[in-house]
Amino acid sequence: MGEKRNGASIRRRILARRLRTLRESARLTLDEAAPALDSSASKLSRIENGQQKADVHLVKSMLDLYDAGAEWGELLAMAREAATPGWYRAYGLGDNSYVGYETEATQVQEYAAGFVPGLLQVADYSRVLYDASPLPRSADERERDLKVRMIRQERLGSDEDPLQFVAIIDEAVLRNPVGGPTTQRAQLAHLLSASELPTVTLQVLPMGRGAHPSLASGFLILSFGDLGEPDMAYVEHALGATHLEKEPAVTLARLKFERLRTLALAPAESREIIRRIAAES
Repeated sequence: MGEKRNGASIRRRILARRLRTLRESARLTLDEAAPALDSSASKLSRIENGQQKADVHLVKSMLDLYDAGAEWGELLAMAREAATPGWYRAYGLGDNSYVGYETEATQVQEYAAGFVPGLLQVADYSRVLYDASPLPRSADERERDLKVRMIRQERLGSDEDPLQFVAIIDEAVLRNPVGGPTTQRAQLAHLLSASELPTVTLQVLPMGRGAHPSLASGFLILSFGDLGEPDMAYVEHALGATHLEKEPAVTLARLKFERLRTLALAPAESREIIRRIAAES
């Protein structure tokens, strides 16, 4: 439970930004740096944009050429981390998948409009959603995706690599008997248990609040703590999902989430309404 799982996507982006800054500080253009590194300007550009994994040996040469000084050891360690395949690669997911980003996040804030957040789902609830999804999955793929979801949830109880999770869930989601009464009761009981974790803040948005800032869809905001990476917003919708990185969009997501928190019940009141719904189901 305390194991820290490796990711690569965010480390690669941070390394890319630092390498670009070093090159510019050395007053070298991509065209000037490329021949000195036995590389091409286009390859260096892809590395600096985080689009291509940087070979550790090439990074060593870059740090020497750019005279990295005191940053040398730190950046070389980061290059090794970025080159290590993330744990999720074994399950068919890429570095630029949502799971790749979440692996290195320190906090996730989620507004769940249609279903219980994946980080709080019990296995039977997840299976029902997978079966209802328009995305075709074989039985093996469904179990693979379920395993990934269960691994992600372990961070909520981790001492070494905890993930802070703030979730706002529509009351209608809690009342929807996904999977039937037995699964619904198990899911509600799990929400009550998870809400007691120090890493989890759970708020219920009660019915009757009228129009609010995010009627169209749920969304998430990922924060990366002291890694220095800007927050990222992620929106799930009926036809797929997209992530947003530009500051105006992320700022809007933050404002919407804070507004939703003011409309939602406090954590203690939220637990009480979950208990009431469980008693009725």
